[in-house]
Amino acid sequence: MLKYVLKRLVYMVCVFLVLSALMYFLYNLIPGDPVKAELDVYIKNNKNLTTEQIEAQRQYITERLGLNYPLPVRYVKWLGGIVTGEFGYSNFYRKDVIDVIKGPMGNTIFINIFATIAALAITIPLGIYCAVKRGSYFDNSVQVLTIIGYSIPSYIIALVFIYIFAVQLNWFPVSGMNSPGKTLEGFAWFKDRLWYMGLPLIVMTFASLGGMTRYVRTAMIDALRMDYIRTARAKGLKEKVVIYSHAWRNALLPVITLIIGWFLGIFGGSVIIENTFGLNGIGKTLYDALMNSDYELVLALQMFYVVIALVGNLLIDLSYGLVDPRIRVNK
Repeated sequence: MLKYVLKRLVYMVCVFLVLSALMYFLYNLIPGDPVKAELDVYIKNNKNLTTEQIEAQRQYITERLGLNYPLPVRYVKWLGGIVTGEFGYSNFYRKDVIDVIKGPMGNTIFINIFATIAALAITIPLGIYCAVKRGSYFDNSVQVLTIIGYSIPSYIIALVFIYIFAVQLNWFPVSGMNSPGKTLEGFAWFKDRLWYMGLPLIVMTFASLGGMTRYVRTAMIDALRMDYIRTARAKGLKEKVVIYSHAWRNALLPVITLIIGWFLGIFGGSVIIENTFGLNGIGKTLYDALMNSDYELVLALQMFYVVIALVGNLLIDLSYGLVDPRIRVNK
């Protein structure tokens, strides 16, 4: 197992280097002059500048951005900064990238971890129950609802829920993250934040119910058809033992990919939901960075997603061995 993990880590490093080089070179080949863009802002904010002062500022910006070096050298310097925790400088926010993403990352984790746990707590028992009661009135009703929920885009669900719960019932605010003009701490801050996050949480949970429920149901139906299930029932085992100890553990193998992907998704953010509800999350930050050509910030976030994907694939492979001893890697 250790040898396998080490080989996968080497593979992850190679993939990371290839993808980082591709993205860095692609973003640096996009037409545009970052020095001129930043210099224009400097000239606008500082009146009566001499030609020498403007030229000195241009040289300073060029050196700070590393544009006086060839592109391969700039890539190596940028990669070295990524490895040591220096993610670059955001031209749009006028501060280091690490300082830009701290707040949005915390907000994204706050909302996604609640939505993920709530969705899994509903979909797993519901999918198992529908598989056990396959063909029943309840199962058919759930299948119709999950198809409808799976087919409707998340932004449509968000708009409908805003109209019902925010406009008509006035249970939740339409957008925002906290009450304006209030300085809250402790539990009062948490309660206020949860009130503003309540509607986005409901939308995110509802939008994910359809796909996950159908996935769990299908995996459980396949497991319940196996010969070992008939054998377990013939031995006189209790139905709960057959379902949860035998069928569910084997059905978990295809489902575990989706489950781990969901948990890793708490770091990714949702561009649509965050923009719809005005949440300062990591998805909205990436969207704003792309719209404002803030490529240092975009590159840092893209490499973060690459790392999350690589680590997620490794965790999925290792979790397969924990769930099913037949596929454990011992050599």
